[in-house]
Amino acid sequence: MSGASGKNRATIASFLGITTKPFLVVGVIVAWLPLPVAAEPWTTYRGNPQRTGCTDGVAVPDSPRVVWVHKAQEHFLASPVPVAQRLYVAGLGGFNVPSLLCLNVESNAPQRVAWVKTAPYLKLPTVSSPAVSAGRLFFGDGMHQTDGAIFHCLRADTGLPVWQLPAPGKLVHLEGAPTVADGRAIIGGGSAGVLCVEAGRVQLDGRDYDLEAVQKVLDQKWRELQAKYEADKKKDPDFAIPPNEDQLPKPTPRRLWQQGQGKWHVDAPVAVVGSRVLVASSFLDKEQLGDRALYCLDAASGTVQWRTPLKLNPWGGPSLLGEVVVVAGSSIGYDPKALNGARGDIAAYELATGKERWRKEVPGGIVGGAALAAGLAVVTATDGKVRAFDLATGERRWLYDAKAPLFAPPAVAGDTVIVGDLKGVVHALTLSDGQARWTLNLGADPAVRAPGMIFAGPVASNGKLFVVTCNHEGPYAGKPTVVVCLGTR
Repeated sequence: MSGASGKNRATIASFLGITTKPFLVVGVIVAWLPLPVAAEPWTTYRGNPQRTGCTDGVAVPDSPRVVWVHKAQEHFLASPVPVAQRLYVAGLGGFNVPSLLCLNVESNAPQRVAWVKTAPYLKLPTVSSPAVSAGRLFFGDGMHQTDGAIFHCLRADTGLPVWQLPAPGKLVHLEGAPTVADGRAIIGGGSAGVLCVEAGRVQLDGRDYDLEAVQKVLDQKWRELQAKYEADKKKDPDFAIPPNEDQLPKPTPRRLWQQGQGKWHVDAPVAVVGSRVLVASSFLDKEQLGDRALYCLDAASGTVQWRTPLKLNPWGGPSLLGEVVVVAGSSIGYDPKALNGARGDIAAYELATGKERWRKEVPGGIVGGAALAAGLAVVTATDGKVRAFDLATGERRWLYDAKAPLFAPPAVAGDTVIVGDLKGVVHALTLSDGQARWTLNLGADPAVRAPGMIFAGPVASNGKLFVVTCNHEGPYAGKPTVVVCLGTR
């Protein structure tokens, strides 16, 4: 969930009517200014390798108001992705029904939903935050209760398919956000390890195409399907069946490499830092498989450059600022019933070697990744605290008490930290000292009135803040969820 799945998600499985195996989270990995990064924002989880959930540095207002609310029945477990005037949000409905929503973000948009992708094209739960590159969306499907998954590429403007890469296998699922860089799309695949494909070229019926050329083929086939439907309606409207995108040809990208198959369990988002790929792998206690470690791979070949063992599972994935990699860990996943006794840690490692620089234990699980900014590593924890650690020394610089458990990773927009808790309250803090700036209760606010849990990290763009909720369990189980835009206009 791409951040938004967790180790113990039997509660979600029960609501969705699927098997009750644990549900793992997907986190992330990061790079920063002194190092080469992807040219576009939002080509990786939380928008950048620092995982700040904000790519333009524009601060959110000190006294925000609710600009608009989109109410839904889907559970939003993955961080949304704002690009230009669109917001992309992965949703999870009852009985395993997936969806990917594209919302117009303008306050006066005549239609809030631009398009929706769901069944029959999407066949598996979708809890992956998409990466956006060159006008296309890249995301995975499947979650811990399912075996086998598909890596998808869609057109960002229309949602029409571009390519698919099936990834079969037991405990194979693409929960974490991918990273797109240097013509490659790289994603964690659960027990499939890490997959790397050529993002911009595909094969179809034995022929090679670039994406522009194959899109013309798909567009022509879509026109033919629509024409046939119109002809069938004229012949016998009662039996005419509208076309769906699952009937289109399915181009496949070339797989460049795969690493860790059957040995690792990668549910956290990956990050590409120049020639390196950082990968956070977990160990599944119930299944007794995987490897609890941080890996650095060669981006061109997938070859392991170094491995560092971890004390706790890195559900949020690593973050990077300069030459320092930060990884947070938790003894539990995204399971509100397992909060008692949860413990966590945060540690910093050298990018070049994987050598540990410092490590701090926390009396609460850190299931979301760290946001790195202004020399600080900011994390949320299940004990209801937001903590900022000095990136150089590991010393705690400040602590804020949200008074409710926290799963979602923080966002940093300008000089403000934004977090959301499991009671549906949004908190804004000063980055330098952790002092409270404002709070907003989504359940009590008259413009929202939709209580729910915040599992996914808030994101900010152009001075607007976007928050999503889920109600798969808890006191408001089954109640409507929301996508909320906060700002000044």
